[in-house]
Amino acid sequence: MSKYKELLDQIESLKAQAEEERQRESSNVVADIKQKMAQYGITPADLGFSGGKASKSNSKGVVAPKYRDPATGKTWTGRGRAPGWIKEAEERGVKRETFLIK
Repeated sequence: MSKYKELLDQIESLKAQAEEERQRESSNVVADIKQKMAQYGITPADLGFSGGKASKSNSKGVVAPKYRDPATGKTWTGRGRAPGWIKEAEERGVKRETFLIK
């Protein structure tokens, strides 16, 4: 077997060992955290967790509306393409800030 192949095999073996050790240490850390949380009465909410499952970083959350059309009550978050009622008002010279929800 070539020296290069032996080194690649060693790398793969070390990667597997490192992952096993990471999982073992991670389990110990989680157990320690749980024990300390119970000892001090700390809840996930105290740490800023919502209690739900973790969401993906690219998931879209609900965004509160920022603008409201007083005539129809329609709202817009201020994200994405402006709705027709905003565009039409701006063409008439009305400033967007006029529609801000306070």
